[in-house]
Order: sequence, then C-alpha cells, then structure tokens
Amino acid sequence: MQFSTPIDNPSLSVQITPRDVLLFVGSCFAESVSRRLEADCFRVIANPFGVMYNPVSVFHTVERLLHSDAHQIPSRPSVVFLTFGTNHVYRLKSSGEIVDNCQKRPHNLFVEEQLSVEMCADVMADTIALLREWNPDMRIVMTVSPIRYQKYGFHDSQLSKATLLLSVDKVVKSNSAHVEYFPAYEIMNDELRDYRYYATDMIHPSEQAVDYIYEILLRSVLSPDAVSFVEEWQPLKRALSHRPFDADSEAYRMFIGQTLDKVRQFAKKYDLDYNKLTNNKP
Repeated sequence: MQFSTPIDNPSLSVQITPRDVLLFVGSCFAESVSRRLEADCFRVIANPFGVMYNPVSVFHTVERLLHSDAHQIPSRPSVVFLTFGTNHVYRLKSSGEIVDNCQKRPHNLFVEEQLSVEMCADVMADTIALLREWNPDMRIVMTVSPIRYQKYGFHDSQLSKATLLLSVDKVVKSNSAHVEYFPAYEIMNDELRDYRYYATDMIHPSEQAVDYIYEILLRSVLSPDAVSFVEEWQPLKRALSHRPFDADSEAYRMFIGQTLDKVRQFAKKYDLDYNKLTNNKP
C-alpha cells in the first residue's frame, strides 16, 4: 500500500561542492533551507537584506548585492537559490516605488497590486541577467515556496502561486542552460499532502516536512565530494551537540578533546572556521 504520491527526485545538473558559496534570496522557506545548509557547514549567504517574498523584491536584493562593498559579500556566490512566495507587491503612493518592506508605516500610504505572469517573468529574467553579469558561470535554482498566504484567502493564494509557477516555468525554459527548477511546492502539496506535516498554524511546513524536502534537495544537488563532506561532518556535529551526564568527568573530557581534534582536522581540510564549527569551545 502507498499512502502518498511521491514526486520523482528532480534531476538537476547543479552539483554543489564543499567550497561553493551558496546565495539564498527569497521567502522564509529559503531561510529554513539555508539554515540547514549552514548547520551542515556549507558556505551560505542568506537574504542579506532581509526576507523577500515577491519577484521585484528578490530583484532589488540582487541589485543591491552587485553594488555592495566587498566586506558585505566577501565571496562571490557560485550557486544561487531564488525562492518566490507571492506575486503581491506594495507600491508607495507618493513615489510609485515598489517597496521591499513597509517598515510598519500606515497602510494607507501604500497600494497593493498583483503582478501578472508576464511581469513576474520579466523581472525574474532581469534578476538572472544581473546574476550572470556578476558571475557568468553562476548556476541558478528557482523554487516556489509551498507556504500559503491565509490573508489573501486560499483561492487567491492559489492564484498567486499559479502565477509564480507559470512565470518560473517560462523563465527556466528560456534559460535552461544555466537555470533549473526544484519542486519544493509540489513535494509539500502532493507528496506531503497531510496536516501532520504542517506546523501548528496549519500553514507553514513542519520541521519534519522541511527536513524531508531538504534531504531531497541534497540528493539532487550534491556532488560526490559534497556527499562525502556531509557524511564526514554528521558524526562530528552529533558529538559536539552531545549533552553529558557529568561534564566534569574524565571520560567526557577525553571524549570532547578527541572530538575537537577531529573537528580541527576537518576545518583544516576544508578551509573552514574552527571556532565557528565548535561555537568557540576551547
């Protein structure tokens, strides 16, 4: 018996290595996935100017990154994940500018609009062009966040997601040599179509659901070297998070000392920050 409709593992040509710098721009789903990659020791830059939900705000982030000082973004990303959450935007009445954050200003200062498929696709294409101007060899993965927007009403939320899905599909087909799609939306809404995979608000994916989607993502994008890297790190991560019955015991001191030695060797091997890996443990 089968109790779900599995999504075939996407066959992506992107192959992440342990030394790649990964940029995530987009919704809070991108935040959830990027945190897991950071915990697995990958080099991640995630939403440096805050969480962005619509294609225009994602474009604004990339535009700002291109003009950032080197100390803000010290390493040029080689792989970028763009996660779109909605086609709704807020335009400031006084200037006509689409803002990324209303900054808790009065609602009557803004007008809410919905971008069409064509408008979304155009700004997504502009984003890709900027990224490839920054790094012509950049590999780009686009996703649509599975998180619904209750404030729109569920029908309008579905229409918003449909607009994004059509836009992303159009852009990926036009840029297939360097842009690919990862089906996070489909995995959540088809394969994990059960409320046990949702958080208590019944809107956001549960931690278990995000873990599941994350595992599929890893299987889709990790190079053989990166697979070995993760396998090497996992027992070290578990050892570092171990909570002893007696932190002052000789056995625990020996255990943590041996673990820290292994972490030091791991950090040296992959040119990582030892203090960051160990949370500044001595």
